[in-house]
Amino acid sequence: MIKITLPDGSKMEFKKKKITPAEIALKIGEGLAKAALCAKVNGSLVDINFPITKDSELSIITFKDDEGKEVFRHSAGHVMSQAVCRLYKDVKKGVGPAIEDGFYQDFDLKETVSLDDLPKIEKEMEKIVKEDIKFEREELSKKEALKLFKNDKYKKEMIEELEDDTVSVYKSAEYFDLCRGPHVPSTGYVKAVKLLKVAGAYWKGDSKNKMLQRIYGTAFPSSKELKKYLKLQEEAEKRDHRKIGKVMNLFSIHDEAPGMPFFHDKGNFIWESLKDYMTAEMRELDYELNKTPIILNKALWLQSGHWDHYKENMYFTKIDDQDFAVKPMNCPGNILVFKTNMHSYRELPIKAGEFGLVHRHELSGVLSGLFRVRVFTQDDAHVFCTEDQLQEQIIELIDLVDRVYSTFGFEYHVELSTKPAKAMGDPKIWDLAEKTLESALKAKKMDYKVNAGDGAFYGPKIDYHVKDAIGRSWQCGTIQLDFSMPEKFDLTYEAQNGRKKRPVMLHRAIYGSLERFMGILIEHFAGWFPLWLNPLQVRVVSVSNNFNDYALEVVSELKKNGIRVDSNLRSETTGKKIRDAQIEKVPIVINVGEKEVEKKTVAVRTNIDGKVKFGVKLKDLVKAIKDNVSEKKIEFKL
Repeated sequence: MIKITLPDGSKMEFKKKKITPAEIALKIGEGLAKAALCAKVNGSLVDINFPITKDSELSIITFKDDEGKEVFRHSAGHVMSQAVCRLYKDVKKGVGPAIEDGFYQDFDLKETVSLDDLPKIEKEMEKIVKEDIKFEREELSKKEALKLFKNDKYKKEMIEELEDDTVSVYKSAEYFDLCRGPHVPSTGYVKAVKLLKVAGAYWKGDSKNKMLQRIYGTAFPSSKELKKYLKLQEEAEKRDHRKIGKVMNLFSIHDEAPGMPFFHDKGNFIWESLKDYMTAEMRELDYELNKTPIILNKALWLQSGHWDHYKENMYFTKIDDQDFAVKPMNCPGNILVFKTNMHSYRELPIKAGEFGLVHRHELSGVLSGLFRVRVFTQDDAHVFCTEDQLQEQIIELIDLVDRVYSTFGFEYHVELSTKPAKAMGDPKIWDLAEKTLESALKAKKMDYKVNAGDGAFYGPKIDYHVKDAIGRSWQCGTIQLDFSMPEKFDLTYEAQNGRKKRPVMLHRAIYGSLERFMGILIEHFAGWFPLWLNPLQVRVVSVSNNFNDYALEVVSELKKNGIRVDSNLRSETTGKKIRDAQIEKVPIVINVGEKEVEKKTVAVRTNIDGKVKFGVKLKDLVKAIKDNVSEKKIEFKL
C-alpha cells in the first residue's frame, strides 16, 4: 500500500508496489493528466513517469507552475539541440539551460549560424515535435558517461567536474545529452517554438576560453500563447530602456567601464529625484542617514560571512600590504556605525538608512543596460530593534513599501524566501525568523507564496515583485530578518534591567538598486515619466519666428515658477517640432501663434494622449503643473 499526500492535504491510497505521478494525475482527472509535465515528489522534481515506491508527498506540475515552465523550456532546448545536431556536422554542445521566458543552448560549430538560419532550425524542430519522441532518462557511471561523450570535450569537462559518480543522461531517439532533468514526457509536448536570436558566449563565461555560438528561443504549449508572448516582446522592444535612454539623453555605457553606467544631466535628475523622494519618506519615519566607505578590510568581510558566501562576486585591492575588498553590500559598514556608541533600549529602534554604492562582479555576458550592472546604489536601510519590536517594525516597512510602489502605480506580489542550502546560524533561529516574517504578513492580511531556499545566507526575507505596465514581473524590494549578523559582530544594547542584550537586525531595500529601478521605470512608463520625475516638463514651440519673443516670455514665466522648460524656435514646421518633442518624450508642448499672442494665452498639447487645449491662461497651466507635481500624480490632465 502506497499513501500519497497531495498539496491540499488530501490523501490517496494505492494497492501497488509502485505507481507513477502520471497514473495518479489520471486518477485525479483527465484534464490534469493531459496538462501534467512533470511532478514534485517529497520536494524533488522528477519525470512524470518516475516510479513512486513508498508513502510520499506529491505535486503534479503543469505549465502554470514556474517549475513547469522551466522544465518545458529546457525540454524545448533539447529539441533545438537535436535539430542542430541533425542539420550540422561535428556538433559540440556547451550549456543549455532554461531561462526566464525561454531557453538557450551553446554550440561549438564549424559553420556560423546567423538569424537567416533560424527558420531552417525551427522547421527541423517541428519535425522532431511531430515525431513525438519519448524523453528517456538513463543513469550511468562517470566512466560510462565519459565514453558516451568521448567526442564532446565540453561535456567531458562537465562530467569530470561532477562530484557524484552517477551521471544522468536524457535520450530522444538518436540524440542524447548530459542532463539532470526532469523533462516533459515527449517532444510532442513542445507545440509552439520560436528561435529569437544568435549571440556569442565564451565557454564558462571566461574570455580566455573559446567563443561558442548561443542560440536563444522560447516555447509554449500552444501557438496562441506564443503569439501573445511575441506581441508582448514587440511592445517590450519599443520600451527598451537602453534605446529610450539614448533618445532622451539619460545615460550611456562605455567600453572603458563595462557594466558601469554614466548618468547624463537628465538621467542624473531622475536618479536624484528618486533618492530625494525616498529620503523624504525615511525622514518622516525618523531614519538617520549614514554614508560609509566603499573599501573595507578583508577581516570585516570574513567576520560578516560575505567572504565565504560572496567572494566570487567581489573586487579586491591591497592597501599598506593588507587585503581589502570593495563592498558588495552595505550591512557591515552600518554595523560599524552602530558599534561606535553604546545604546540603551530607549533608543531602539534605530533606523539607519544609506544610499550605498556597491560593486559586484557580473560576467560580461549577462550585463544589460541598467538591469544588470557592476556598480549600483542600493536604497539600503538597517533597523536595529528588540525582539518585542520586530513585528511592529516589519509592518512599518510593509506599509512603506506599499506607499512607494503605489506612487509609481505598481501592482506587486510578495514571496516569503526561506533558508537556503548555504546558510549560517542556528536552525532554531532560522525557524523563529521565518515565523516572525510570516506572522507580520498574516497580520497585514497579505497574500504571499513561499519561495523555499531563496533566503539570504544570514536570514529569511520578504521579496517584492512589481508588475509593470505590460504585465512583466520585476523583483525589487526586500525585507530581511537577521539574527546572525548581530551575533557575529557582538552587537549589544543596555536593556531595562541594566544588562546587555542582543538587538535584532532588519535589512531592507525598496527600489533595490536605484539604477535598475530607473531602468524598470523607463520601460514601465515607456519614457513618459510623471511630471515630478521628468527632467523636462514643458517645451515651448513657436508657430513661426514672428512669435519667438512671446514664446521666450512664456519660457521665462514658467522658469520663474520652478517648471523645467526649454524651447524650440527653429525655422521648421510646427509638425516637425511636435514630432521631435514626442520622440524625446517631452510630456507637455506649448504652441504659440497669432491667436495666443493676441489673447495672451497658450495652446497646450499633452503628448501622451495627443490632446490639445486652446486658450489656456498661463497661470492656470502653472497651477495645474504644480499641483500635479506636489501630489506626485502619474498622469497630467489639464
